[in-house]
Amino acid sequence: MKIMCLNGWGGKLHEELLPYLETTAPEILCLQEVVNSPETEKDWLTYRDGDHILPQRANFFRDVRRALPEHVAVFCPAAQGVLWDEARSVPSQWGLATFVHRSLPIVGQVQAFVHKDFSPSGYGEHPRSRSAHGFRVFDYNANRPVSVTHMHGLRDLNGKMDTPERLAQAQRLLNLSRQVSEPDDLKVICGDFNVEPDSQTLSILSQVGMFELVTGRGFNGTRNSHYKKPRRYADYMLINREQEVKSFDVIYNPEVSDHCPLILEL
Repeated sequence: MKIMCLNGWGGKLHEELLPYLETTAPEILCLQEVVNSPETEKDWLTYRDGDHILPQRANFFRDVRRALPEHVAVFCPAAQGVLWDEARSVPSQWGLATFVHRSLPIVGQVQAFVHKDFSPSGYGEHPRSRSAHGFRVFDYNANRPVSVTHMHGLRDLNGKMDTPERLAQAQRLLNLSRQVSEPDDLKVICGDFNVEPDSQTLSILSQVGMFELVTGRGFNGTRNSHYKKPRRYADYMLINREQEVKSFDVIYNPEVSDHCPLILEL
């Protein structure tokens, strides 16, 4: 089984990303920073937050769903705000999504928030609402259940340092994993955590027996040339039984986002 975790950057590099997903074809894709604007057929809209202006692929969730037609797709919105078609505002939801190949029956799942709650009337003040999705599948090839939980960690405008909000977020993430898992499951926890390797978040997860693969296997960050800031870590993938890892890689090329895909093969 191949599991990919990626912050999709709102689909900014969708022309590179979609063929990559078709070729790589992970059985499970955990995708963060997903845009869903079902009221428009436009390909592109604009996100505006003061002087922070970004192009957004208007129906990024739909685009990925079409690239992976054999997968069950679940969208987990964190907020509904507006994107812009020039001077016209367009309602748009933002969150994360999960794609599971139909050969893997989903036998349990939980969707919840690790920070704040659903924001129905705007994206809100920073740090904004953050959702998470936990799910349990049965892998017939290995004859075992596997539980996977992913989140997009809150963004603090002051940086990636530990805060009480991030501490609470880490505990909620762990609780979600426990809620969707059975004691003997092979467990994976992943996502764009928006923290440094020495964070309380990773410490909390390691204390319950989760092994972190990015730093644990010597990778020097999860960002590529599209990211211009000096701190290179954001994304992590943890597993409770490292011996079950067939391979793990951080993909620096091709560049399909400003984050690198994390790929775990069991």
